[in-house]
Amino acid sequence: MKQKSELEIKQRRAFSEAFKRQKVKDIIEKRISIKDISKLYEVSRCAVYKWIYAYSPHHERKTILVVQMESEASKTQMLQQRVAELERIIGQKQLELDFLNKLLELGSEDLGFDLKKNLSTKLSNGSGTAEPKDKK
Repeated sequence: MKQKSELEIKQRRAFSEAFKRQKVKDIIEKRISIKDISKLYEVSRCAVYKWIYAYSPHHERKTILVVQMESEASKTQMLQQRVAELERIIGQKQLELDFLNKLLELGSEDLGFDLKKNLSTKLSNGSGTAEPKDKK
């Protein structure tokens, strides 16, 4: 296996945007070929094609539709919205319970007996008369 000397090792080079634009313009105007640019500046043909794609005024940039699974962030957001909705519903139900309890309390005061105890009794077999819980 041959080892490359320090002079033979390629250094990573970066070309400026202006340089790339000029070379793309030269290619479009047929002053130089992709093959020649590749050899002359020691860059891969793939890199030159990327320059053409990026800097050619004639190249249409096509949009790509990326279909992906629902992200965890959007799932979390959806679940948080659902939790908020359920908390709102629970809050409404709690208000209804508080209202009904207050109504029972006021009714009990007006009638002179505890409506809650009478509501907790078990109804008989549909006759409409109440039967206390301890009698079975």
